[in-house]
Amino acid sequence: MWADEAALDAAGRRLDEWESGLAARAARAHALSARTQALTGAARSDDGLVEVTVDAAGLLADLRLDERIRRHSAAHTARQVVATTRAARADLLRRLTEATAETLGADDPAARAIVESHRRRLDPDQGPPDARR
Repeated sequence: MWADEAALDAAGRRLDEWESGLAARAARAHALSARTQALTGAARSDDGLVEVTVDAAGLLADLRLDERIRRHSAAHTARQVVATTRAARADLLRRLTEATAETLGADDPAARAIVESHRRRLDPDQGPPDARR
């Protein structure tokens, strides 16, 4: 009879540990979600004529053009806006990666999957290493 009670107690402890582990993971996931929703990325062109801010989804949130931009062609300005937007998305990805590592841990498999998902969304030119040939 004692063996059955000991096994039952051990099973109960394992379930309690499992439940608290799930609750802790859910709390970290909620904290990460709240934290990442508030993130933005920002960049400025090398010549300082274009400033871009992207929101947490990587979408353009703000674009500032210096008045000196008028000295350049529309094509040049367009290239600057596109390049600076890419740099702002790279900044956002860096911030998302840092927040994820700080919240979940850099070695956590879920953290790595989240970062990879953001990488695919924010930098579509960068696929998995094997795909870049």
